[in-house]
Amino acid sequence: MILPGNEREESPEFNYHLLRNALQDFNRNPLQLDTDEYRQAYAKALQSFELESLVLASDEARGVVIPEQMLEASVVRVVSLYANTDEYLDDLENNGLNETGLRSALHRELLFDAVMQRIAFRIADVSDTEVKLFYEMHRARFEAPEQRIARHILITVNPNFPENIRTESLLRMQRIQAELKGRVNRFHDFAVRYSECPSAMEGGRLGELRRGQLYAELDALLFSMQAGEISQIVESELGFHILMCEQIKLGKRLSPSKAAPGIRRLLENRRRRNFQREWLATLRRNASG
Repeated sequence: MILPGNEREESPEFNYHLLRNALQDFNRNPLQLDTDEYRQAYAKALQSFELESLVLASDEARGVVIPEQMLEASVVRVVSLYANTDEYLDDLENNGLNETGLRSALHRELLFDAVMQRIAFRIADVSDTEVKLFYEMHRARFEAPEQRIARHILITVNPNFPENIRTESLLRMQRIQAELKGRVNRFHDFAVRYSECPSAMEGGRLGELRRGQLYAELDALLFSMQAGEISQIVESELGFHILMCEQIKLGKRLSPSKAAPGIRRLLENRRRRNFQREWLATLRRNASG
């Protein structure tokens, strides 16, 4: 499928952009796209190809060299996606490419990435003051919330089954509670035997839980319990539960010194992306002016 009125479809390098955008957005080759999808992929390919061309024509691209082994590794990665050489060559041809054109397109792609990396590392270093300020302004990010390790036994309420109407389910759970008698060491076995939750296979284990992960009734109860405590019967929209709080993991805050390396990386990456965007915007303005 070719859109008329543009000579770029004759360029293997542009056809590579078209193929890349079609695969990224639709997971299909351009020839497999419908008309609307093709136009979307084509428009994005125009943008990415023109941006790549603009960057490679910049002063900053002068002197950038891509080692042959790096280019070869990129070619090998593409070839490895195919079952055999014939399939690889046929797919290249179907997408307006050949081996020489693919190498050229991959070389341009590697050059583009190298130039953008060169631009990114022009940024000023992130200062210790900036790191400390970020920590103070985003303290919540560095707080690990309190967690509870819990198990439960569930008897569901389902009016479609006589044994699971509400009154019967509650009676069954009361009998389980009376038999369990608060014995923590038996909770696993009781959950396996009686619980109607899939977690019964693991002795009723619910895992490590933060506030807000359970139904509100269960959540409020669990976070009021002591470690090693078995709850009274509590009702949720699923049915009746008995909870056991196995362990409490208290919340803690990552210290400024331990948080600092991650904060510095975050701020550096953010600064690099912003600097790259500003540099590209300047390139575009200069090209249009």
